[in-house]
Amino acid sequence: MIVVMGAALTASMATACGDSDSTASVTLLTHDSFALPDSVIADFRKQTGLELKVSQSGDAGQLTSEVSLTPGRPKADAVYGIDNTFASRAIEAGALESYRSPALVGGAAQYALNGDKDELTPVDRGDVCVNVDTAWFAQRNIPAPTSIAQLTDARYRGDTVVMDPATSSPGMGFLLATIAADPSNWRDYWRAMRANDVTVVSGWEIGYNQQFSGGEGKGPKPIVVSYASSPAANPATKALLDGCFRQVEYVGVLKGAANTDGAKKLVDFMLSPQVQQALPDSMYVYPVRDGVTLPETWQKYAPLPTSTVELSAASIARNREDWQKQWRTILGR
Repeated sequence: MIVVMGAALTASMATACGDSDSTASVTLLTHDSFALPDSVIADFRKQTGLELKVSQSGDAGQLTSEVSLTPGRPKADAVYGIDNTFASRAIEAGALESYRSPALVGGAAQYALNGDKDELTPVDRGDVCVNVDTAWFAQRNIPAPTSIAQLTDARYRGDTVVMDPATSSPGMGFLLATIAADPSNWRDYWRAMRANDVTVVSGWEIGYNQQFSGGEGKGPKPIVVSYASSPAANPATKALLDGCFRQVEYVGVLKGAANTDGAKKLVDFMLSPQVQQALPDSMYVYPVRDGVTLPETWQKYAPLPTSTVELSAASIARNREDWQKQWRTILGR
């Protein structure tokens, strides 16, 4: 996922980012799916006087674990990519500084976490959904599944790849989707998935780009956990919109950062109109600010689900470890 942004920032964004301070650089810790092109790095440097350094750390689950295990001793100044399925872990670890960004406007605040400390600032939202390679099924004259319930059908044995919820935010999102959709029987669903030879990988990059037949690597699996927006990049695929979980990604200032002021400027930068406008095309996520025009292809291939299954942050925080433990026991991991 790559953010592409125009060369000029608005006056309001320049004000939010402020003037350069005495620290020459700011380091962003993020997941492996994130990248910034040179033009954006140059733009940030031009407005703040700061060099942006990016350090990547696996999927969102691994990223959150790293942040949570080093409170007050971070290897970066800011973190981007912790989402609502893992946020409580980093907050409870005391790994984040409170910061209320002046750029949190235009509807973005509705995606903020409950609480008054503002440790994490929403940047984008997506909907974790199962994707199917419709072309793969058409070539074999096999009807593609139309719901997540059908993934346990014997005709799709061995066809599905999911992510480990302990290390992957899409993996956790899909687990939560199955729990929210059927709280009493979700364990039976996963037992049936195991019996149907579901494949489990550690993260989205491996699942989508290596294992999925519709991904870059043209892998062997025609069904994968991904996002409702993924078909915008690959119209030969389709998202199953009956079991989607809303995911919100955040940016935050790390406690003990060498450049706290620079980290705050980076938080503001991620909410700029230019970055928000670029998110759909470059990172295949929806912006949190209202009024951002989505690409035409999204209207056809990446419509927002009419409904999503949701669980409260408090419920996730209270049960996440136990749910993961039960899932791992069922899947024999």
